[in-house]
Amino acid sequence: MGRRGKPLRRAGGSRPEHRRFLVYCEGECTEDQYFKGLRQELRSLPVTICIGGGHGEPKSLVRSAIKHKERAAESAADRHTPYDEVWCVVDVEAPRQHPSLDEAIALARKAGVRIALSNPCFELWILLHIKEVSAYQTSAALQSALERETGCGYTVQRKHLDYVEFRGPDSGRHDLARTRAQKLRSRSDVGHRANPWTNVDELVDLLRAARISG
Repeated sequence: MGRRGKPLRRAGGSRPEHRRFLVYCEGECTEDQYFKGLRQELRSLPVTICIGGGHGEPKSLVRSAIKHKERAAESAADRHTPYDEVWCVVDVEAPRQHPSLDEAIALARKAGVRIALSNPCFELWILLHIKEVSAYQTSAALQSALERETGCGYTVQRKHLDYVEFRGPDSGRHDLARTRAQKLRSRSDVGHRANPWTNVDELVDLLRAARISG
């Protein structure tokens, strides 16, 4: 008879276990490739990232993340261990906002799930690694703007991202993107309803901080 897996323990005086992150994306290739690339970059560091499958709609995405969070302690696939942080990566979309976005945010808040939002879309976070973005953008216009940039291999048709090319030799691009994202948030008093706006840097900084502390 097979033995049931034991939950990870963080006993005092022993080497700390990896801080565990569960990240659910809406299923678009760009987010998936970015976080899988980041996971590869952090492969020897104290962080575990799981990528959720295709959902395409914020409320169903949040519900799936909540269910995953709740079953982790009983799931062999999750090593019978709860996650320290659960995040959903969600696009606001423009010119028309996702109709279930506000409900999804409320549902996530109630369940202790955090949301990394981008208005209009995740490609804003990618483009901020390359240049400043300050004017209003529709999702389509921003994706086209990213395609015109070199150094990330992005195409609108396939929504492909070459993470290795995009990242560059060090974390300098990430530092620039974080500064630009913070600048966008600081100039708005309406949160994610502002366009352009993103807080994806907050999630990425947590992942990188886990590396430093491990």
